[in-house]
Amino acid sequence: MDHHRSGCPINLTLETLGDRWSLIVIRDIMFGNRRHFRELLTNSEEGIASNILAARLKRLLEEGLLGKTDDPTHRQKVIYSLTEPAIQLVPILAHMGAWGRRHTPVSRELSIRAQLLEEGGPAMWQGFMDELRHIHLGAPAPEKSVLSQLQAAYERTVAEERDAADR
Repeated sequence: MDHHRSGCPINLTLETLGDRWSLIVIRDIMFGNRRHFRELLTNSEEGIASNILAARLKRLLEEGLLGKTDDPTHRQKVIYSLTEPAIQLVPILAHMGAWGRRHTPVSRELSIRAQLLEEGGPAMWQGFMDELRHIHLGAPAPEKSVLSQLQAAYERTVAEERDAADR
């Protein structure tokens, strides 16, 4: 029996992604390339608890948004990967970031990637999705790395903020 409130696509998306942590976990895998439990736990800006992280990873695996494989470097570790449906969230996350930049008190360093994605538009989103397909699904590598552009902008902004604070 189907246990959904309705067949509305917005409702079903919210049932899948609408809790407090699922999109944050996907964001950290997508933008931070955090692929192990410990990386997701210790590098979370929002401070996710280990039991919550474990529950969200399990749920995202069940929903088909993440896959996992054994880590060949350590018997007790797994590597989490985005699936195609999760990769297709890039435009939604770009729109959410753009909305957040306009309507919430964001920090400069944590909003720079959202700014670049908004400015880059659909062409950049497609390039990023192609790169994520390479990283997570083994597709051919794209010619240029959107992830490295986003990371460089973040690091540059962090350094500028640190320099401004030191003055």
